Amino acid sequence: MQLTPQQLSDYRRDGFLVLPDFVEQAACDDLRARAADLVHNFDPRGVASIFSTHEQNRLANEYFLESAAKIHFFFEEDAFLPDGTLKQSKEHSINKIGHALHDLDPVFNQFSRTPELRQLAADLGLVDPLLLQSMYIFKQPRIGGEVGFHQDSTFLYTEPQNIIGLWFALEDATLENACLWAIPGGHWLGLKQRWRRGPEGMYFETYNSEPWPEDELVPLELTKGSLIVLHGLLPHKSLANRSSRSRHAYTLHLIDAHSSYAADNWLQRPAGMPLKSF
Repeated sequence: MQLTPQQLSDYRRDGFLVLPDFVEQAACDDLRARAADLVHNFDPRGVASIFSTHEQNRLANEYFLESAAKIHFFFEEDAFLPDGTLKQSKEHSINKIGHALHDLDPVFNQFSRTPELRQLAADLGLVDPLLLQSMYIFKQPRIGGEVGFHQDSTFLYTEPQNIIGLWFALEDATLENACLWAIPGGHWLGLKQRWRRGPEGMYFETYNSEPWPEDELVPLELTKGSLIVLHGLLPHKSLANRSSRSRHAYTLHLIDAHSSYAADNWLQRPAGMPLKSF
């Protein structure tokens, strides 16, 4: 499958593109089953790393930073009781798994490296695409946390800014279970922040503190197997999931080998684990 001129025009205009039924439903089920296996075999004792977009700097601990080259597990903010124990099973407490699933797990590797994705990357203008990071997102029933407004280029900065995010719906993503929301054309507003490494840890450098035009937000509801392509500068968010249904998704971020990847980005691979293509 190749993108049509109209689809490419829509992507350039809006900063996102919805591709229904991009992945077979059986492939979605295989990825969900593999994620369940990984969580089942994960021993949470001594690991209380929480994912939060509200306290990003404080929570950027060694466990998080090392996940650039590993498979690590991160809990929902509301997963713990005051004494530090989980409110419910670990299977219903994990926020996400990241960030090198695509290189370190054979099932995720197979899902992430297909002829269809290679063609998509070429259609989007990546001359020499590299797979940078991957995340399995659970959006747990009732406790799935809000993910505030953000741009992927804030966290994965390149020059030129050509990060591409791929967001696969492994279940139906609806208003009820907290689908993504985006501002069409918001990528033309430019980069508002960068999350950078400094001598004392991670910090945000702000370039534009004007609020996002939230009245322009649109929901991106998807059926299982659909894909959203996200421009790195597109402002997007998701609300908390207070429904009884999960909203599993898998994300990949691609860069071009010919771009300059910032040395002060949080995600840095060790010398013996270079980025790979399809």
